[in-house]
Amino acid sequence: MSDWMPEAGNPPVSTPDEPVGGEPAAAAPSFEPAGPAPLGVVRTPTGHAAVDARLERLADADHLPADGHIEVYEDVHRGLRAELTSLDARPAAVPGPPGTAAAPGAASAYDNTHDHRS
Repeated sequence: MSDWMPEAGNPPVSTPDEPVGGEPAAAAPSFEPAGPAPLGVVRTPTGHAAVDARLERLADADHLPADGHIEVYEDVHRGLRAELTSLDARPAAVPGPPGTAAAPGAASAYDNTHDHRS
């Protein structure tokens, strides 16, 4: 505790809680949730159009409240998972030139069994 008192004729020193020189007091803090604001995350194109479209969909979350983000994230996740799954699919068999398939049991034009004895 301090017994210090300002001398006569000197104005008292203001405390941080008091306005200085007649300035208006700062506005009371608001406890309301802030509105949606973009995060400013840069999305670098991958060169794969379907993946880039899914990543651009993430920008939709910038304009939604936090409880709406999950729907966007799940949609993007489903789309990216589908793109990855499509990469694992086996391509359709490409038919060769006509007439090259050998009949069952027939010797092929080139026999590479190394079973030739002299």
